[in-house]
Amino acid sequence: MSDIKFAAIGINHAHIYGQVDCLKRAGAQFVAFHAPEDDLAKTFGEKYPEARRVADPAAILEDASIQVVVTAAIPGDRADICLAAMRHGKDVLTDKPGMTTFAQLDEIQRVQKETGRIFSVLYSEHFEVPAAVEAGNLIASGAIGQVVNTVGLGPHSLRLNNRPDWFFTRKRYGGILCDIASHQFEQFLFFSGAMDGEVVSASVANRGHADKPGLQDVGDAHVRTANTSGYIRVDWFTPEGLPTWGDGRLTILGTEGYIELRKYIDIAGRPGENHLFLVDKKGVQHIDCSNVDLPFGRQFLDDVRNRTETAMPQQRCYNAMKLALTAQQMAETGTEWAQ
Repeated sequence: MSDIKFAAIGINHAHIYGQVDCLKRAGAQFVAFHAPEDDLAKTFGEKYPEARRVADPAAILEDASIQVVVTAAIPGDRADICLAAMRHGKDVLTDKPGMTTFAQLDEIQRVQKETGRIFSVLYSEHFEVPAAVEAGNLIASGAIGQVVNTVGLGPHSLRLNNRPDWFFTRKRYGGILCDIASHQFEQFLFFSGAMDGEVVSASVANRGHADKPGLQDVGDAHVRTANTSGYIRVDWFTPEGLPTWGDGRLTILGTEGYIELRKYIDIAGRPGENHLFLVDKKGVQHIDCSNVDLPFGRQFLDDVRNRTETAMPQQRCYNAMKLALTAQQMAETGTEWAQ
C-alpha cells in the first residue's frame, strides 16, 4: 500500500480525472473526495469506488492521514481550496488555472511560504503529453541547440451543450488567457529554460458567440525572456469536423534545428496522438512518442516525501500563472471585461 494518501475537493472540470490518474499511476492511494454536485459525484464515484464521498471538505482537511489535496473546482474557487489545504498541512496539486486574480496569487505565495507546503499545478498539456515530455528530453540533449523561439497553439472545441453556466462567466473561469493559455505560458518558460518572462502584448475577443457575452473565444500573446521570444494563441474555434477536441501544436525553434509537436492529431493522416517532428542538419524525422514515460506523478510524490522541487520548480509554477494573469489584464484593458 502506498505511503501517500490523497483526496479531491472540487471536481467541476474533467481534468480531475487526469489528476487522480496521474497520482494513482505513481502509486498514491486515492481515499476521499468532496463534491456538492450529485450528478458529477455519481459519475466520479463510479470511476473511483475506492474513494469515499464526504459531505464536508473538513473531513478531508482535518484528516491527518491525507497528505495531498487535488482540485479541479470552478477556477475562481480553486485558490480558496488550495489555501485551506495548505493551512491544514496538505500539499496541493491543482488543475490550471491555479487562480484567477493577482490577489489570489499573492495570497497563495504568502501561505505556501508560511506553511512550507507544496503548491503545484498539473499543466496537462505539458506533463501529461508524451510528445511534450520527449521534446524536453531532446532539447536537454542538445538536439536543436539553444532555444530561441516557441509558438504554442491551443485550439479547443466549445461543445456548448456540455458546458455549465460558470464556463461563460468571466469572473468564474478567469478569461481565456488566464485559463487555457496558462498551459502555453508554462511551456514557454520550460522550453526557454527560464523561471520568468515578460508579456509584450496580448489581446482577447469574442468573435463568434455574441449570445455568450462573458465568453472570450480567442486570445493571443507575445512573450519574451532575455534569450527567447514566443507567440501564444488559444481559441474555441475547433471545427466540428476535427475528430478530437483540438489540434494542439507547439513549434520550438533552436539554433541548430526545430521541433514541431502535433499533440492530439496529425491532420496529415498518421494515426494516433503524440507526433513529434525533428528537423536538424541530418534531415527530417517523425518520432512516435506514444510510449514515452511521464515522470511528473512520481516526481511530485517524491517531492512530497523529500520536500524537494523536482516535478516543477515552485517559482516557475507561480510565474507561469503570473504571465497568464498579466496577459489577461493587458488584453482586457479598455474592454467591457475590464469593468
